[in-house]
Amino acid sequence: MFARDFLLRSRIPARWVIGLLLAAIWLSGPATVRAGEDAPKKKYSLAVLIRFEGPITPLLEHFVYRKLDIAQQRKADLVIVEINSPGGLLNESLAIADRLRQIDWARTVAYIPEYQEAISGAAIAALGCDDIIMHPDSLFGDAAPIIEGKNSQFEHAPEKIRRYLVERVRILAEDKGRPAALVETMVDYEREVYRVRNRNTGEEKFMTDREFEAQGDAGPWEKIGEVVEAAGGDVFTVSGTRAVELGLAEGTAADFDELKQRYGISDEDIIILKRTGIDTAVSILNAPLVTGLLFVVGLIALYIEFSAPGIGLGGLIAVLCFSIFFWSRFLGGTADLLDVILFVSGIMFLAVEIFVLPGFGIAGLTGLILLAASLVMASHTFIVPHTPRELSELTYTLLVVFLSGGAFVVAAMVLGKHFGSFPLFNRLALQPPAPERGGEDGSEGIDASGRPNLRVGDCGVAESVLRPAGKARFGDRYADVVTEGEFIIKGRPIKIAEIHGNRVVVEEIEGTG
Repeated sequence: MFARDFLLRSRIPARWVIGLLLAAIWLSGPATVRAGEDAPKKKYSLAVLIRFEGPITPLLEHFVYRKLDIAQQRKADLVIVEINSPGGLLNESLAIADRLRQIDWARTVAYIPEYQEAISGAAIAALGCDDIIMHPDSLFGDAAPIIEGKNSQFEHAPEKIRRYLVERVRILAEDKGRPAALVETMVDYEREVYRVRNRNTGEEKFMTDREFEAQGDAGPWEKIGEVVEAAGGDVFTVSGTRAVELGLAEGTAADFDELKQRYGISDEDIIILKRTGIDTAVSILNAPLVTGLLFVVGLIALYIEFSAPGIGLGGLIAVLCFSIFFWSRFLGGTADLLDVILFVSGIMFLAVEIFVLPGFGIAGLTGLILLAASLVMASHTFIVPHTPRELSELTYTLLVVFLSGGAFVVAAMVLGKHFGSFPLFNRLALQPPAPERGGEDGSEGIDASGRPNLRVGDCGVAESVLRPAGKARFGDRYADVVTEGEFIIKGRPIKIAEIHGNRVVVEEIEGTG
């Protein structure tokens, strides 16, 4: 009544009043919605793009780690991991996911572009990111673990492995607010997933058949639908559009420009961390053929250094070869400090065998075992193989080591016989000066190394077992000698066949009793 009387007295047209009221309602009511739509998206100061491509191996795992370290050093606050991978090794996939999950210095985004996929271990790795953005038609899922069974046929992993992986991926999903039931069926293909509603509160969510049955008949949850992609017995794989509908992905992007727009970044705000020369070198150096070549060259260089003692070219080449090997293995993620310690210990045992306790005995054998163990261990992330794949990798590595060792033995025999005749190597060996004249009492002269002067053809006796190195006596003179690989027992008559620097090569005198 009051409002009508006021309008009549004031003579203000009613249509004006109604228009003003509608305008006020329009301005005040939807203001919050419009502000949310029109407000500029969050602006990130620096974004980095890391391309995650190919099978997941220790090499790819540590490539991602190196790029993440660079991103942190550059103070990036947005990390985009562009994924196109069919998956790979389980432990490495979980390690990448955990590393991404623990990043607190930047927002992480798993981006799966058009015609690309994040399957198996790659899907697990993507779960570690804060956001998963996909092209509407890209693929995500199929993370059921498989093992190599009989006749090299792949088959689904047993329940024990699946249950372990289920617990790991549920942690990833719950930490990032994704449906844990859907992530579980992505791993355990036997699970079914339902959309359920709480009868009391009206809350809706996803539950596996196991979770639904566990509540019993009196439970508050009722089925309102079934996820067809998780019907049980099927490998759970979804497109980008469907992943968003199910809450597995945070959004879709038709291309990279749309992704940039979503996060409010421009080309000037993005650094693309491409593969560098170091990354390429690590991949090449981890190839079996290159590894074997490093072994052979390094061992031959060690042999040359021990044949002509002193810090010379042989020692430098050996240090370079084995340093490159361990450097590539460290960056490749398969080596650690223990492998280097074993390798250095093996070299020390060999040096003791050659210079302190001549003769191919316990010290030399221990040195060779330590060297082989260090090289094999540095080539793998495991010590004892537990799967057919790991056993196959270990067998292949052992084959490379033994073939390299065989090539070294052949090269050492050739060098031992003709060391002084090669144009380069004859300069590495220290040649003794001309023998001094004997004294008035007719005694032999002494060379620069303190060893009694010996000549090719001198005869003597093996004072120790020669296998192939040991001690020998020539009259009243003693010297360290070596055979050309033959075994000579103590007390057998011998004669000097060759002398190269401080290396005296002997052979057994045949036809003696």
